[in-house]
Amino acid sequence: MVFRECGNWVLFFQFKVQEANWELYKKQKEAEAVLFKQQKEDEAKKGIADAAFYAQQQVADGALYAKQKEAEGIASIAEAQGLYLKCLLKEVNGNYAALRDYMMINNGVFQEITKINAEAVKGLQPKISVWSGASGGGESGAVSGMNGVAGVYSMLPPLFQTVHEQTGMLPPAWLGTLPSSSQSVSN
Repeated sequence: MVFRECGNWVLFFQFKVQEANWELYKKQKEAEAVLFKQQKEDEAKKGIADAAFYAQQQVADGALYAKQKEAEGIASIAEAQGLYLKCLLKEVNGNYAALRDYMMINNGVFQEITKINAEAVKGLQPKISVWSGASGGGESGAVSGMNGVAGVYSMLPPLFQTVHEQTGMLPPAWLGTLPSSSQSVSN
């Protein structure tokens, strides 16, 4: 009976060894499958990264090409403008001021300055007064010197009136007062 029992143990042992080998083989194949899957995922990620890099490289190359063509265009324009200016300068016999004036007129600079000035003055509504001095006869000497003082003195009331109309400021009381609205200031 001992032999029989030993035979069962041998069979049992062989069965367990085969079972262990089977489990080992199964786990190896599962590990290989996981490794294979991981390798394929890594290859796919690498392929995606390579594709993204290639796309970015193509975009960068396109942008570089566009900038190079733009620079070539700007250089061509500058060269043409230089030739144009050289021809114009030759036509005005090397007179830079005449060339400048021509270009300012041709490019509408004076019209633009006029528009800007007109817009600046538009809201001001300026009042313009013109005074004439005292009538200067043919007198000479001390009398003619007094005519100058009299002329300045006669211009003060209209000057104060204009300053008051434009700024709202009145002259100081010690200097005088403005005539009332019923009186007209005569020049």
